Amino acid sequence: MAVRSLGRMKSIAELAVIFLADIVSVYAVFRLSVFLRESVLPLFYRHFPAVVPEWGIGDLWWIFVVWVFFFYYEGLYTKRLSFWDEVGALWKVAFFSTVSVFTILSVGKLGDQMSRTVIVLMGQFALVLFPLFRLPLKKSLRKTGLLHRRVLILGAGETGRLVLKALRKEPNFGYEVLGFLDDDPAKVGREIDGIKVHRGTDKAEVYIKRCNIEDLFIAMPGAGKERLQGLINSLQHKVERILFVPDIFGIAVTGTNLQHFFHEEAFALEMKNNMSNPFNIAVKRCFDLVTSALLLPVLAVPMALTALLIRLDSPGPAIFSQERVGRKGRIFRCYKFRTMHADAEERLGRLLEGDSLAKAKWDKHWKLDDDPRVTGIGRFLRTTSLDELPQILNVLTGDMSLVGPRPVTQEEIDIHYRDSAELCFSVPPGITGLWQVSGRSNTGYDYRITLDSWYVRNWNLWLDLVILLKTVRIVIRKEGAY
Repeated sequence: MAVRSLGRMKSIAELAVIFLADIVSVYAVFRLSVFLRESVLPLFYRHFPAVVPEWGIGDLWWIFVVWVFFFYYEGLYTKRLSFWDEVGALWKVAFFSTVSVFTILSVGKLGDQMSRTVIVLMGQFALVLFPLFRLPLKKSLRKTGLLHRRVLILGAGETGRLVLKALRKEPNFGYEVLGFLDDDPAKVGREIDGIKVHRGTDKAEVYIKRCNIEDLFIAMPGAGKERLQGLINSLQHKVERILFVPDIFGIAVTGTNLQHFFHEEAFALEMKNNMSNPFNIAVKRCFDLVTSALLLPVLAVPMALTALLIRLDSPGPAIFSQERVGRKGRIFRCYKFRTMHADAEERLGRLLEGDSLAKAKWDKHWKLDDDPRVTGIGRFLRTTSLDELPQILNVLTGDMSLVGPRPVTQEEIDIHYRDSAELCFSVPPGITGLWQVSGRSNTGYDYRITLDSWYVRNWNLWLDLVILLKTVRIVIRKEGAY
């Protein structure tokens, strides 16, 4: 009982700290917006009067209630979210709160109490400041011992290993794996990435009490229905949560819903084919067009300078184009800045004939670590991924998307893709994609195909935005560059 009381006190403390932090962040965004409206905008726009009403908290307390309500509505006090899922939830809070406050001002005819400019500024600032404030705060709290969940994994097989790997890649969940339990004597006593495997899943309750386990992952897909059902039923009330991991990988997970049938005590996973919906295809295309149109004026000067440097560095055109396979197998010309010498194919043939190690590397990855065909400026362009900037023209013409599967040749499809080709190329290829933000040139070819397939199955607009943001970070850090 004492342990449970301490656990409840810890949970209350965690919730209180996060709740107060959210109140402070909303207030900071409010004050920043008021300052900009009162002291900055009148200097640039004459139609903004310098004298404004006094906006005090006493009159505008309801705005804070609206914002906190949407923090709760998006599960930011009750759910454990991955880093990008939490960013997405915070952006939803900013959007819905702004719309709701606008609605209340209009319906209640309260326009004289609050500047609509301030409301808009609050929403815009919140998009940036909320993630920058909330996520580092949670990271700091985890270092103090708060926001941690003590976890035990039942099953030390391949599924259990994948669970451990996934949890370590997402520290924002706050899961701390204390150990594995397994019935296989050959696994007991060993360590998996520093976590020890203990004997006996039937002793789970003992370990739960001894180690104050809060959450339990069951990763035993081969245990059989009766065994799994017995474990879940016997341990469900011993921990706060049980997370069952079935032996089903590679299926769509984003937007997947649990459909239950009450009278039969059964359930089904509802998985939608997002890219079969014409509306989703139109949304993706609109996103590509709008974003590309906004980026092109910004990138025009850097692209012109890059083209000039390429021409000065080696003879040949600045732009290189090659046939690639597009959506539904349609062939198109894919544009890139030229990064190789004009006689690149001849150089490659001579190298592969005389170097068996280089040939093996080429056959596996279709890339070489120290490629003699690459020019001086070309090596820089590949390191920074600037060589792919001309593909924005492919996006505007509809041949490519900002985010999508990797554009490949017909030869690569014939050799590597096999049954995955139809799925991967049911959408336009992308300038960037899931494989680029998951190791890029450090990943094997089969793994790239797996990632591209996963992307198509799980597409949504937020996934595209996350991949674009991750791409910017990776390019800046030069992670996994060619």
